[in-house]
Amino acid sequence: MLNHEITSIAGKHKARKRVGRGVGTGHGKTCGRGHKGSHSRAGSTSISLYEGGQMPLFRRLPKRGFSNYKFATRFESVNVSQLEKFDDGTEVGIEQLSNAGLIPNCKSKVKILGNGELTKKLQVTAHKFSRTAEQKIVGCGGTARMISQEQER
Repeated sequence: MLNHEITSIAGKHKARKRVGRGVGTGHGKTCGRGHKGSHSRAGSTSISLYEGGQMPLFRRLPKRGFSNYKFATRFESVNVSQLEKFDDGTEVGIEQLSNAGLIPNCKSKVKILGNGELTKKLQVTAHKFSRTAEQKIVGCGGTARMISQEQER
């Protein structure tokens, strides 16, 4: 029997550490947790940014700048090629786009983008249009009407 064969058999299943079973085991009394302190208690976790009570770095640095992210208007984008699924001559609005599964719900703001080709005459109503999308819709004999904020209310 070779050395690597012995360890694969003998060391295959490591026994769990049984703590709190008397002083003679080496894991009695404090059970390997040391004396007192927060890490000796159950449920203790350490925060990676903790600096031992010193004022943390992220609090020492000044706050700078301004983010406009939460004030931005987000649009659901629909390409002209996706409008091909509608019949020729139909009115395509927010409700129809939602029913077709092109946007998540009727409350979404929609922008029509000009990617792809359109062969049908459609009356499209949306919050915004790209210049190429508007040209393609009007080029097929349809109309591109924008929803203003006053109409929404």
